[in-house]
Amino acid sequence: MSFLDNLTQQLGLMAWPLIICSVLTVMILVERLVQVLLCTGVGKTKVNAILAKQNRHDDCALDKLTEELKQQRPLLYKGIAMLIAHRHFTKPLREDAAAIWLIQKRTELRSGLRLLSLIGVISPLLGLLGTVLGLIEMFSGISQSTGSVTPSDLADGLGLAMRTTAAGLLIALPAITGAQLLGLWADNVTAKLEHCLNRCNLWLEGMNIEVESGKTTACDTCEQNPAVNGKAL
Repeated sequence: MSFLDNLTQQLGLMAWPLIICSVLTVMILVERLVQVLLCTGVGKTKVNAILAKQNRHDDCALDKLTEELKQQRPLLYKGIAMLIAHRHFTKPLREDAAAIWLIQKRTELRSGLRLLSLIGVISPLLGLLGTVLGLIEMFSGISQSTGSVTPSDLADGLGLAMRTTAAGLLIALPAITGAQLLGLWADNVTAKLEHCLNRCNLWLEGMNIEVESGKTTACDTCEQNPAVNGKAL
């Protein structure tokens, strides 16, 4: 409690609002950073390698792969598992399911960022309000003083006023920066998820796009694949 009492004395009336803003900022940043660690680590190359080993007509193997991917933490694995689980539906329906899933995950990835941006805007205003209140209190004390005003009296009042502004800016800087960086990360992850889900959807249709060569080839040698047995589409 001595730390909180000291902080209250240093920041004046705006101490508790600034403390609440700082605690919320730390909580959101830590939770979002943990989410970053849990969602990253798997690239499209690894997913392509997994799909290349599968036969899209082998339901038993695909069901087993779906269950395995569902247990993984990366979002990309969960998205691929969702598409494979809906492989018996038509391609437009799978695209709609993937779009709904992507919107849901994008919302989850950006969770808390609006509050973080709001804290980044409010904190400097709270600090400025504390500065104004500190100056009002200082001049009120000076007006009631019967003796001469010493530099120490002015220094104490101005110090209290300036500390609240500094505290507000110290809270706002990581809040705004974190919100912007985490927002860019969420958009980047969503774009990669969309790209990989589109490739998986094409794979379920029997197409395998080679990005490096720009070629489109058949993804398996099953007899049901007309691109392999020479039958016309």
